[in-house]
Amino acid sequence: MIRQPIVCVLGHVDHGKTTLLDKIRGTAVVLAEPGQITQAIGASIIPSDVIKKACGELLEKLKIKLEIPGLLFIDSPGHEAFTSLRKRGSSIADLAILVIDTNEGFRPQTDESLNFLKEFKTPFVIAATKIDKIEGWIVNKGSSFLDSFTRQTEPVKERLDKKIYGLVGQISQKGFDSERFDRVKDFKKEICIVPCSGISGEGVPELLMVLAGLAQQFLKKELELKKGIGKGTILEIKELRGMGTTADVILYEGEASKGDWLVIGGKEPIVTKIKALLKPAELKELRVEKQFQSVEHIVAAAGIKIAAPELEKATAGNPIAICKEHEIENMRAELKEIAEKIEFEKVGEGIILKADTLGSLEALIHILGQKRVEIKKAEVGPVLHRDIVELESVDRLKKFIFAFNVPVDAAIDKEASDKRIKIIQSDVIYKIIERYDELISKEKEEIKAEKLAKITMPAKIKLLPGFVFRASNPAIVGIEVLAGSIKPGIKLQKAGKEIGIIKAIESEGKAVERAQKGEKVAISIEGPTVGRQIKEKDQLLSIITKDDLKILQEFDLKEDVQLAKEILKL
Repeated sequence: MIRQPIVCVLGHVDHGKTTLLDKIRGTAVVLAEPGQITQAIGASIIPSDVIKKACGELLEKLKIKLEIPGLLFIDSPGHEAFTSLRKRGSSIADLAILVIDTNEGFRPQTDESLNFLKEFKTPFVIAATKIDKIEGWIVNKGSSFLDSFTRQTEPVKERLDKKIYGLVGQISQKGFDSERFDRVKDFKKEICIVPCSGISGEGVPELLMVLAGLAQQFLKKELELKKGIGKGTILEIKELRGMGTTADVILYEGEASKGDWLVIGGKEPIVTKIKALLKPAELKELRVEKQFQSVEHIVAAAGIKIAAPELEKATAGNPIAICKEHEIENMRAELKEIAEKIEFEKVGEGIILKADTLGSLEALIHILGQKRVEIKKAEVGPVLHRDIVELESVDRLKKFIFAFNVPVDAAIDKEASDKRIKIIQSDVIYKIIERYDELISKEKEEIKAEKLAKITMPAKIKLLPGFVFRASNPAIVGIEVLAGSIKPGIKLQKAGKEIGIIKAIESEGKAVERAQKGEKVAISIEGPTVGRQIKEKDQLLSIITKDDLKILQEFDLKEDVQLAKEILKL
């Protein structure tokens, strides 16, 4: 026997993730016989009977026989939920829906979501949403996409095709082949694109059909029912009147019974005993439901509320194991090892990561690893005073704390600011990375400007004929900067011999701090006399050191490096 696959929904904000999920759930509720839909904790189970009704004649036309008992949709849409719902080395999601607004195409969070899907090797389909917003689209509520498409005018069909092939092009740039679901030739090699609408429900039948088809064609081995130790992830810890602190859990493997032992992962695993397994009332919206039914036993994949002592010490995203007493120590060791591999502290310098869950933390570590950003410490929990202390004396490019979905106290924020430590706080990973890239780029430019301000830049200038304003004390002449740049205070040489120092630079009667290649300005030179040590049309060079050259090489200033090398030969 096989279990229902766990399906997670990802995509850019405002592309219709929640609307689509609500439509799938709503369609299922409408089509179901009383009591058929189980609104499990944090998830919506869509039974196979409901999928059959939703898909109508599509299954018969395509000769698909449903073997899965249903689909379990994670209720919390978004990549944060996806990254938090983890098992060792991967996501607990068997399948994913990448939601993309047909009219907008790829956006920053779309890219981030796709990166997560690549990282966790999660099979996915693309829901090309908001087809009802296409100009001229005739809405056919609740219809299959194929039926609705045949009723559209030719110009509308062409508009949709153009938008879908625009998506195909964008997805191709990300390394995937894709095609509209009814044109896919090889489901192993091409990503299915299902045009749909979360508002009208058009395309929802095909989306359910494609998910079911992919699951039973390619995931049978992964979906085999396994008895024994239950494994899952905590979605949320919250108070329930009469039960105290409870944990909303997605059980992705094994089984759980009232009275079993619950081991919660972390650096110091929590071991407690399950006193109740609770399911919400049928057909109820989970986020507001307060009445639950007690059950003795449940099998994965499922969402369940667990009541047990000491749950107030647990946090969302923690992995769990449900086992018998003789299995506790093995599970404790296994879950502790998982946490220690994710949460760490290293000797040396690097940025600090703080996140709300182990899954989020692991996702951040992975992304920063790809960017080759050094990490000193990665921990679950809020930003603390000791985090500030640890970064106080490090290199300024490492004075960063990432706070993903965790609080930052006002006093901590001020202390960090006073010590020039930058805390980047957001509940969207890509926004943290985006902000970090901006700040690190700005910081590097400031460091570059500061270092270059302290050295003598290589320069080659030419005295312009007819522009001698004073012969000496100081000599004032018109020059052209042939290469590099000059500023007051640099020493000049002619034929390898020092001849004087630039005292000031003027352009159009105003003093300037610097003159660049191609500019013509007047300069005053302390030391030489025009007609003796220097003459009109002479070419003069700045005097630089090997240390100056090293700084230029550090910033890869190729033209300046080449000129500096020529000067140093003299």
